[in-house]
Amino acid sequence: MPKLTPVLTADQIQAVVKSLAERISRDFQGHELVLIGVLKGSFVFLSDLARHLRIPVQIDFMQARSYGSGTSSCGTVRLVKDIDVVVRGKDVLLVEDIVDTGLTLGCLLGHLKGLGPRSLGVCALIDKRERRQAEVPIAYAGHVTQEGFLVGYGLDYAEGYRNLKEGERVKFELADSPKGHKAAKVERVEA
Repeated sequence: MPKLTPVLTADQIQAVVKSLAERISRDFQGHELVLIGVLKGSFVFLSDLARHLRIPVQIDFMQARSYGSGTSSCGTVRLVKDIDVVVRGKDVLLVEDIVDTGLTLGCLLGHLKGLGPRSLGVCALIDKRERRQAEVPIAYAGHVTQEGFLVGYGLDYAEGYRNLKEGERVKFELADSPKGHKAAKVERVEA
């Protein structure tokens, strides 16, 4: 595993999560909110977020596939796991680890809207705008970045690095190998 440089420290992430939870608690005071985490990346963020909320919530998960094991979207979104909780007439907040192209999120929002929630919003830990292809409304964004491939705190590269406590930026470049495989290299950035 290459040495990675933090973009967001564990303390910074927790401050962002607490701030988002305060805003959400205030905005949904008197309402029962349904949090729907997008697997797999959101599980760490959703867990921390839910524990900081001061309102009653229900929690469910859905999963879509669009990335495989690479670093770019394949452009096709497939729903792998749908929600089990009934959302008709309820306030729903879709919780994402990162919004990148917006294609997957747009598909999930369209699906959930068809289930008749009273309100539907998005909470994303990272709003990455570099490759945005579809405009999607993000009511609660923890950290906005323009570029870079991030891992840690639930975000992955080929299913690895999710367990890191901090958000890390990884730069990909051609490795010095006979097969020319890509390898991860640290890119120093300031948070």
